[in-house]
Amino acid sequence: MKTAFVKIAVAIAFTGLAPLVTAQAQGRARGENIPRDLLEQRLRERTGEVVRRRLELNDAQMKQLQNANRQFEQQRSALVMREREIRRALREEVLSGDKANQEKVAQLLDQTMQLQRQRLDLMQNEQRELAKFLTPVQRAKLIGLQNEMRRRAQELRARPGGRKGPPDGPRGFDR
Repeated sequence: MKTAFVKIAVAIAFTGLAPLVTAQAQGRARGENIPRDLLEQRLRERTGEVVRRRLELNDAQMKQLQNANRQFEQQRSALVMREREIRRALREEVLSGDKANQEKVAQLLDQTMQLQRQRLDLMQNEQRELAKFLTPVQRAKLIGLQNEMRRRAQELRARPGGRKGPPDGPRGFDR
């Protein structure tokens, strides 16, 4: 659920569809039920238009990019969920002070490193797949676009009234 929210927030920040989301929030406040799937569909369409335009993609490339995104998004989501679980467990152990299970902390730290390797492998596999139908310049533009979307999502979360910190709490253990 939080991952879906982050994706929507990124798309909102990037595509300038904040008025659509504001209208949805106002509708909820009035007790109206605006379909979320309709909002998500519009966001996906708008984001797709921006990506197509900025990367100068033809129809075949756009379709291949959408397929690759679907394929790798499932793997990325699984990694994010696992990372969240490990961080939560690690935070619990560290915050338990003298009662922390040292062996469990060591295992969780090892799992964190394994996840980082898996994330790098996933990125490498994704780049190999994208290289089949995108030029190096298009791939570089896509990376820049993804970084821009992440940055804008972070800015959106940092605004007054927005969420503070990462989606599942502070990354440190000093609460």
